Amino acid sequence: MRPLAHRLVIAALPLTLLGAAVSHASEIELPGTMAWTAYGTNSSGYAQAVAIGNMLQNKYDSSVRILPGDNDVSRMTPLKQGRVDLCACGIASYYGAEGVMMFADRDWGPQPLRVITTSTASFGLSLAVAGDLGVETPADLAGKRIAYIRGDDALNKGTEAYLAFGGLTWDDVERVDYPGYGRSFDGIIAGDVDASFTTTVTPPAQQLASSPRGISWPVLDPNDEAGWERMAAVAPYFRPHEVTAGAGDISAENPVPSASYPYPIVVANQDLADNVAYGLIKAMQENFDDYKDNAPGASGYALEQQDLQWVVPFHDAVVEYYKEIDVWTEAMQSHQDKLVERQNVLMSAWESFMQDAPSDDEAFTTEWMEARATALSDAGFEPIFE
Repeated sequence: MRPLAHRLVIAALPLTLLGAAVSHASEIELPGTMAWTAYGTNSSGYAQAVAIGNMLQNKYDSSVRILPGDNDVSRMTPLKQGRVDLCACGIASYYGAEGVMMFADRDWGPQPLRVITTSTASFGLSLAVAGDLGVETPADLAGKRIAYIRGDDALNKGTEAYLAFGGLTWDDVERVDYPGYGRSFDGIIAGDVDASFTTTVTPPAQQLASSPRGISWPVLDPNDEAGWERMAAVAPYFRPHEVTAGAGDISAENPVPSASYPYPIVVANQDLADNVAYGLIKAMQENFDDYKDNAPGASGYALEQQDLQWVVPFHDAVVEYYKEIDVWTEAMQSHQDKLVERQNVLMSAWESFMQDAPSDDEAFTTEWMEARATALSDAGFEPIFE
């Protein structure tokens, strides 16, 4: 299991120490206008971007223009093209950094992304299971009917990760394909399928909880080291998380040991100006109280919720900020260096591959994934995606 010590040590720091550390830091310098992409206008990610933008406008006279995107590609394309400064993205930002799934494409490849900040709130990401099946752990899903969402790599990877925690694969369950996420929940309610991956607070999960079948969430034992290792081998971005908000009467008084990963993940390109990256993380931390209650999930940007040893490297200026407030450790720097090295291996492998890449799209993806795996393995890294 991946320990959470790198987060808990931050929470343990006295506020007086943090205040003293901040006092000698650089000033905040932000451009007059910034552009971000985010999820659609009805999403919590968009609402959070608006709340942060309002704070930046009020405190620093920096205007944030938010461009909503319907899918991962539409959110990340403007960032790739340099038309926006930031993307308040989902887990596709990790796939982009790795050059896999929808990014194992000749128009993409591994992207030089850097994290500015993330939000990890009270909800979890899990398999919503019909409550009439008696499923208590992922291992109990053997033989059950599990939704597979066509065209949604992130959701399907989440399902695969939960199955792996229980020692299962897609071969151990009955896969039921759906054209969309919402339709899969209609299927659970109708009795055509038994489980689908989602967040614990999403409206479809609430609808399932109110249906005759009810809802349950598989418990992930935080002490099951073998289970967490199997999950990490499939999707290393998951972390143990005590879920305190969700359908089926989940609350602070009735939490569920589960898993989560950040949403949104605010990323920039590696070449984002240092003063912008530094100014953003400092402004968001020093003015946290000014926006934390202004959008669902915005409290997840708190310092103690930042996972400083995650799966995408931080921007150098963000690292500098964490050093200035004395929360950056040698272990974090070693982890950061490894992530940067991994990304350099991927970028170099992509450059070499593109010199003689096949013209056929299917062959392109297959051969890139093989070249990617070879390059990472030769450099001492786990390919994870093969």
